[in-house]
Amino acid sequence: MAKNRAAWILSPGTNSFLIAEAPSYKPKAGEVLIKNHAVAVNPIDWKNQENGTYQKAYPFILGRNAAGTIEDIGEGVTRFHKGQRVMAHLHSPKTGEYANSSFQLYPVASERLTAAIPASLSFEQASVLPLSISTAAAGLYLPGYLGLPLPSSELKTTSETLLVWGGASSVGMAVIQLAVASGLKVVTTASTSNHCLLQSLGADAVFDYKSESVVEDISNNLKNSNSIAIYDAIGEERSFEPLRAIVKYLHGPVKIASVLPCNKPSENFNPKFITSYGIAYPPNENVGEKIWGDFVPNALASGKLQAKPDPIIVGHGLEELQKGLDLQKAGVSAKKLVIML
Repeated sequence: MAKNRAAWILSPGTNSFLIAEAPSYKPKAGEVLIKNHAVAVNPIDWKNQENGTYQKAYPFILGRNAAGTIEDIGEGVTRFHKGQRVMAHLHSPKTGEYANSSFQLYPVASERLTAAIPASLSFEQASVLPLSISTAAAGLYLPGYLGLPLPSSELKTTSETLLVWGGASSVGMAVIQLAVASGLKVVTTASTSNHCLLQSLGADAVFDYKSESVVEDISNNLKNSNSIAIYDAIGEERSFEPLRAIVKYLHGPVKIASVLPCNKPSENFNPKFITSYGIAYPPNENVGEKIWGDFVPNALASGKLQAKPDPIIVGHGLEELQKGLDLQKAGVSAKKLVIML
């Protein structure tokens, strides 16, 4: 194996990485070592770079999304073999540990958050999905959040309707596809330029969030639904305000899950805030295994799960990661920024 290298973050507020040698890891039981080919940038990456999330652990390595080939496997790993093409959701749950971070050439991943990718899917395409899949699944299926039926490869329908605010975000697109596979009717929001895209992912109705009548239009669409749940894929006041109005209009119990906000909402609007770590560890093994071990690899192979949003390659090499974070911070719509390694 070639020497590992990483994009190191040295201190909070630093707007550049130090590209330098990193440790060579040996995967533990239940882990795999990945030779990285593509990494995608998430908003959480530039936010963590700026706000000092890991201030007690510097130097540190960021990154959640990886796609590449299996370099080595740990004890007890049966689902993967060396050389296999995979994608993985990486996370660093303990302060001072960074083997499970994607901004390096050879990261370690949990077998339970890794999925095989078909030959028809490029590494850059696969890299857009991991964090979005875990975040979507945590909010949709964990009992503490929406607790909806798990997805299936079989066509099924339920009497439930899901409103997804922010359907053109990477999390929103994952939520739509998982919810459709769970048999739900999906109503969502996006700018008009993305309506056809979200309908192709299975959304039953798409509304322009910029429209002055969007609250009334969505409320009228939902008023005859038997059971309604809401997934807020934006998690900001610009989503809290219209959702607050829709809930008041419906006059009934509505479960709401939201990605972590910059500022928590007020006025008695209290969604359950989602962490993607919820499916990674016990007591939620069933959800994690159903999503990553069963649904994701099978749905990718069959084409039922699409790798959306489309990737935009912004560079090649660890040296281009800062460019990716800066572009992500400036704003990206219905695309995912990817760096090839």
